[in-house]
Amino acid sequence: MTLEPERAGWAAEEERASLEKGLFQDEDSCSDYSNYDKAGTTSLQSFVLEDKTLFPEIFQTSQLLFYERFKAYQDYILADCKASEVKEFTAEFLEKVLEPSGWRAVWHTNVFKVLVEVTDVDFSGLKAVVRLPEPYLCESRVSTFTVECMTELLNLKEHRLPLQELWVVFDESGVFDQTALAIEHVRFFYQHIWRSWDEEEEDEYDYFVRCVEPRLRLHYDILEDRVPSGLIVDYRSLLSQCEESYTRFLNLRSSLSNCSSDSEQENISMVEGLKLYSEMEQLKQKLKLIENPLLRYVFGYQKNSNIQAKGIRMSGQKVTHVVSSAMMTSLLQSLLRDKLCQEPHKEEIEIQFHGDPLSAINACYEGDTVIVCPGHYVVHGTFSIADSIELEGYGLPDDIVIEKRGKGDTFVDCTGADIKISGIKFVQHGAIEGILSIHHGKTTLENCVLQCETTGVTVRTSAELLMTNSDLYGAKGAGIEIYPGSKCTLSDNGIHHCKEGILIKDFLDEHYDVPKITMVNNVIHNNEGYGVVLVKPTIFSDLQDVQEGSEENKVLKIQTSEEEVDADAAEKVDLEELIHCATGKLELYARPGLSEQVEGNCEIVNELVAASTKKGQIKKKRLSELGIMQADDNLMSQEMFISIVGNQFKWNGKGSFGTFLF
Repeated sequence: MTLEPERAGWAAEEERASLEKGLFQDEDSCSDYSNYDKAGTTSLQSFVLEDKTLFPEIFQTSQLLFYERFKAYQDYILADCKASEVKEFTAEFLEKVLEPSGWRAVWHTNVFKVLVEVTDVDFSGLKAVVRLPEPYLCESRVSTFTVECMTELLNLKEHRLPLQELWVVFDESGVFDQTALAIEHVRFFYQHIWRSWDEEEEDEYDYFVRCVEPRLRLHYDILEDRVPSGLIVDYRSLLSQCEESYTRFLNLRSSLSNCSSDSEQENISMVEGLKLYSEMEQLKQKLKLIENPLLRYVFGYQKNSNIQAKGIRMSGQKVTHVVSSAMMTSLLQSLLRDKLCQEPHKEEIEIQFHGDPLSAINACYEGDTVIVCPGHYVVHGTFSIADSIELEGYGLPDDIVIEKRGKGDTFVDCTGADIKISGIKFVQHGAIEGILSIHHGKTTLENCVLQCETTGVTVRTSAELLMTNSDLYGAKGAGIEIYPGSKCTLSDNGIHHCKEGILIKDFLDEHYDVPKITMVNNVIHNNEGYGVVLVKPTIFSDLQDVQEGSEENKVLKIQTSEEEVDADAAEKVDLEELIHCATGKLELYARPGLSEQVEGNCEIVNELVAASTKKGQIKKKRLSELGIMQADDNLMSQEMFISIVGNQFKWNGKGSFGTFLF
């Protein structure tokens, strides 16, 4: 029995050695996430605070890689704990790796920094017991922090300081490496991961999966410029709003506990509390959408474009802008013959010459034309097109290449009423947003090549895209994203080698309009996921199929590629008839023995019609609940234009069509 304490001590040392090996190992369980070198943290470096030689060097721990923090939180600190157990698990971890005394640190606040010596550690409170060493070292923004003042301040705090406010003084022996690293993990967690309301969330054993991992990934996505700057601003604003609402909620809840029951003040406070709670829940849901990388991609960043249209010039004159890196006489003669003097009796036009396409776009007014001559142009800014202009290449797309470099916003931002782009190849490098975003108005894309880096073309709500004879490839997201209430016409295009070919955003919410989609003779192939993906809520999949003859199921009008069924003729058509109507031109493709390359057309139409029909049912039920018993069929009908004909789906990783449930 006398050996038991020795065995217990040996076991503790073995566990400590295991933790040390784990925290400093160079294996990477998440090595596919970061592009940094995985050299392993075999020893910590030192640095001097703000280049001041007065203070000793401290451990450099703030530059840890994603996989190092991920593994520490997942395997050694939090594991499968609940949110309410985070502090307890952290204390247990620190007790195993932290030196309880004998080390010095810099107590760093927003006002001052002072050198302290740790004499003990309160693991359960995540605090260190400290004293002031000799000589006294302190720097502050004010000159009142004498040794007497600091001693008085420490006495008020009972000489206990939060561990995350301490920066461990560097020691070459390596004895305090684990201490410095463990405190860094605690500091980072409470600065960037923990939210004050986390304990009020559902207390489940998946806190790491639900909260820690997505927030950690978002933090490193921001550091590595993978998140649009506008989205970062929105996220931080939402965090601030949620913190403020939660503080008000806690204060209100505290005041309620001091009120007498059934008082008028208590009733008013309860109503205000419910409003605050509802406001917090909405803010938290928005935060979760941004934190989750998949949802962030699926729902996209609703950027509000602030581009201002110039309108028509005061003189009323329209200008033709010619872009060429070097204007030769032969090129000028060809331009005069083919583009500038086609009609001899036409009025005189003003011509301006530019060395790069971005300056030409910025000089445009309503009705102007930009002609880009053959060449390879490198730009670092965004093409912000707010007026109705024409941007055309003079030659073949492969000879007219516009390449965008740098991690800025979208390559081409369109808000003009009628924009035409033709005959140009757009190449995107090092981007964090899509290659073309249409916020408002109509944009026509003809005979273009789009070599994408992130998302391809985004068609926002109320915007219209007409894309013909173009080639789009390389998007790490969807090749084309179609938002509710938009209009998208795709004809004779190639969409390939993207994560998804086409992504149709959720339009089932009653506030959204159904998109109008036309897809004719496109070849959608070699995409990693599906050729076409429809996003819809999980609750939709739980609803029962439409019953035959039900009056609630007869509210949709569909306009097909062959005919338009007007409101009177479409009245009270059931789902089966509706799908048959919408796919009338597709029946020849559905015969046995036909290649699967075109069978996807029917599948897409069927799913879109079913989703749109269910939207009509939900809306009618909503009106019924409001007391509108006999809804106007014209009001209820969803004018969804579907013409999906002759498209070929080849070699897509998951098939022609799929749904994403959220």
